[in-house]
Amino acid sequence: MDTDVNGLEVLSRAEAVALLETMEVGRLVYTRHALPAVAPVNYAVSEGGIWIWTGSASSLGQALRGAVVAFQVDDLDYATHSGWSVTVTGMAQVVTDKSLLARATIDGPVPWTPGIKEHLIQIPLTMVAGRWLGPRGDSGPGAAVISLTRVRDRHGAP
Repeated sequence: MDTDVNGLEVLSRAEAVALLETMEVGRLVYTRHALPAVAPVNYAVSEGGIWIWTGSASSLGQALRGAVVAFQVDDLDYATHSGWSVTVTGMAQVVTDKSLLARATIDGPVPWTPGIKEHLIQIPLTMVAGRWLGPRGDSGPGAAVISLTRVRDRHGAP
């Protein structure tokens, strides 16, 4: 088991991606008016990236076109002080491929906010990093997917 300088367990890429796939909402970190901005967004993981629907008129949609962004998801158990956090860093791209757009309308994500969401943003899983805090028990955050056997079956050996 690898640990970082703070003693947190460093997750393999395969584990981090598997955990990312278990959630629906994360935080998107981007630049708006030359300042850092954070927005909660719902998402899906597909085709090697994170998919987010947005409207063309939204400040989020305008700010993401071709920008380097970070995306962060976590699942924490406050009672046991345990859980995990996964961060993805990559260049946000507007998806124009018609087959991918058709797939995204079926496979998600389904936007949670009202309004027209006609643009699909993809953040490739270019840089994926994950950390585990505290003990890994049979319950708590991510317990259903944290089995290394299952992760290896889905994504290959870490």
